[in-house]
Amino acid sequence: MSIPTYRGLFTLALALAVAPSAGLTKPLTYAMDTSGSIIGFATDFGQTPITGTMPVLTADMVLDFEQVANSRVLVSLNANGATASLPFAANAMKAAGVLDTTRHPKLTFRSTRITPKGEGAHVMGELTIRGVTRPVALDATIWRQQGTQAGDRSRLTIRLTGTIHRSDYGATGWADMVGDEVRLDIRARVHQAP
Repeated sequence: MSIPTYRGLFTLALALAVAPSAGLTKPLTYAMDTSGSIIGFATDFGQTPITGTMPVLTADMVLDFEQVANSRVLVSLNANGATASLPFAANAMKAAGVLDTTRHPKLTFRSTRITPKGEGAHVMGELTIRGVTRPVALDATIWRQQGTQAGDRSRLTIRLTGTIHRSDYGATGWADMVGDEVRLDIRARVHQAP
């Protein structure tokens, strides 16, 4: 599949820069297309990786293509809606020893700093799981969705990747069978809010 140009936030900012008189230098607010977005994760279960997804509850995104540092992201996820590639793993993941979704039905991520990094961006933020908040770093790339014209920022796809350790959040259940490292691979389809 061919991915349109403007791969990174920084590249996009440079490629889409226009004169301030055109009115495009202000930050733009985006809404997430939850049906076209995938909040994916993977961890190890012996020699077999467990993969899964978690639905988005809410998302508030402001992207500033002139001053990337002014961008911000606030997302909440539905922990009760988590799915997993192994049938028993989803229920185990929701149990008290891991996500404890009865007491903590949602996860939240709030960006604290976004900086250009190569052809993308480095997103620092705070992730809250089980009521425990820890800093997390994600790498981001962004591009126009297929079917959009050069310079069109109305529909974008954002990919975020990173790694967390579930033990940092007290999610230590089944530590003898399931890996501590959780690899995140998030693909968010967003559209400019009116």
